[in-house]
Amino acid sequence: MGLVARNRQRDRAGAEAVVETVDGGLAELIPDRERPRAWTLLIDGAPQSHVDLDDPGHLTFEYQRRLGHIADLVAPPNKPIQVLHLGGGAFTLARYVAATRPRSTQQVVELDEPLVALVRRELPLDPTARIRVRAGDARAGLGKLPDGWADLIIADVFSGARTPAHLTSTEFLTEVRRVLRPGGCYAANLADGPPLTHLRGQIATAATVFPELALAADPTVLRGRRFGNAVLLAADRELPIAEFTRRVATDPHPGRVEHGRALADFTGGAAPVTDASAKPSPVPPASVFR
Repeated sequence: MGLVARNRQRDRAGAEAVVETVDGGLAELIPDRERPRAWTLLIDGAPQSHVDLDDPGHLTFEYQRRLGHIADLVAPPNKPIQVLHLGGGAFTLARYVAATRPRSTQQVVELDEPLVALVRRELPLDPTARIRVRAGDARAGLGKLPDGWADLIIADVFSGARTPAHLTSTEFLTEVRRVLRPGGCYAANLADGPPLTHLRGQIATAATVFPELALAADPTVLRGRRFGNAVLLAADRELPIAEFTRRVATDPHPGRVEHGRALADFTGGAAPVTDASAKPSPVPPASVFR
């Protein structure tokens, strides 16, 4: 566990920021001046999550909105689902599913126990929500679940702003597919910049395990002009591409969805990643968080 170095820093509006050392670095909970009970979680200066305790259905970060669209489309509206979250952060997506699909059953696997304690204390979960949080490695936690348990698996794991190597391989995604029910969906938050080697490799890797893929991102990221997030969607069934594309295109920060031949062309013959060849995602440039 990390050394606790708690400090509350008052911002100009009078709300208190919470600063605490966790295993992953320096965690900061910064109050949102626009929304009274909303907070942004940063780890070592990198924004990780935004949570509105009064309105957990509100998603601010563009990649979280895209993951929210997937949660909306994985099953008919209001139908309870079973969701596995690999990576916890501030439990933003788990709160979202609980708000939009009451009675859903969710498990969160988060390696950073001090971070979990901080979030539970400062941004408590709704006690009526069926959200179970387990401390541990994401891949190890995935391996403990039975075949066909999940309707949706969301991977949003970063260590030092990088996705760990063992969560990027065909072996990892084979375990993901085992835990998904037939017709279930896998969604992953990926980060990359020019020349997009990591992102192309992740699409090629997913294509060896799942027959249907889509990728949502800002067009400038897809063109390799800047570092940013991309959301990968994978399943063993036909995806709701038209509706997903419409939602991504009408977001406050509009994005583009690639699938089919266009996505295969984007991959550009990249080789699938195995456990033997896996590397963490690239280090973001310092300018990303300024």
